[in-house]
Amino acid sequence: MTARKIPAPEWVRKILQLRKRLGLNQSEFAARLNYSAMALSRWESGTHEPTAEAYVQMGNLAETDESNWFWTRAGLKSADLARMFPQGAGVLDKVDFPHFEIVVAGSGKKRAAAKVKPKLVALPVLGVHAGTHGARGDQILDLDEAEATEMIAAPALWCPNPAATSCLRVRGSSMSPMIDDGDIVVVDCTQHDGKDLNGKIIVAWHRKTGLTLSRFLMMKGVQLLESENRDYKPISMGRDRNWRIVGKVLWWIRKSP
Repeated sequence: MTARKIPAPEWVRKILQLRKRLGLNQSEFAARLNYSAMALSRWESGTHEPTAEAYVQMGNLAETDESNWFWTRAGLKSADLARMFPQGAGVLDKVDFPHFEIVVAGSGKKRAAAKVKPKLVALPVLGVHAGTHGARGDQILDLDEAEATEMIAAPALWCPNPAATSCLRVRGSSMSPMIDDGDIVVVDCTQHDGKDLNGKIIVAWHRKTGLTLSRFLMMKGVQLLESENRDYKPISMGRDRNWRIVGKVLWWIRKSP
């Protein structure tokens, strides 16, 4: 009695179809995705599933009808893409998606456009929290080590340094009403020089308290972290060498009630 062959996952069939349609061998296709041939071989054998970043890159290379499948697999919702079109979500099936370049935040690379095109940035929403004053944040300093739980599409204009931009969830309400518990903040980790951040909202890190969301202030050479709620006293960073500035908050998202 022969063992029953287990059918390949859907992603395997989709990747093989895309690669063959493009007329590329494994090495060539992997290079287009900025991944190794070994990684691609694992995807096509079904032993490992591609990362969200790889799925977005495949969606960039695919034809219109296929792009949405790859982007959805990466975690992009139709609503995220629909917000880029004033006609609303109903126009998605008729949109020529290749006219949009999706840049994957954290990848460090993007394909050059032949002409000026509207751009979307696929921002990773990390599974970590930044705490406000009075709430503990997660203990991770290097955001590149955090796993993404989903993706958000945003205009490239809002993300000047996409390769170093990520989304964090907020824990605590001492930055309310500006930023509240459960909001998502978008952090640019290239902007961590205190000289350029006076008065800006930042995410900092401390060995004991983890990631902290606060307003950064420089007063007579003293670095302070201040909350919007004046019931919380400012925190002095100056004498404590355990503090690190992770990055500047570019903007934030709040789910409507």
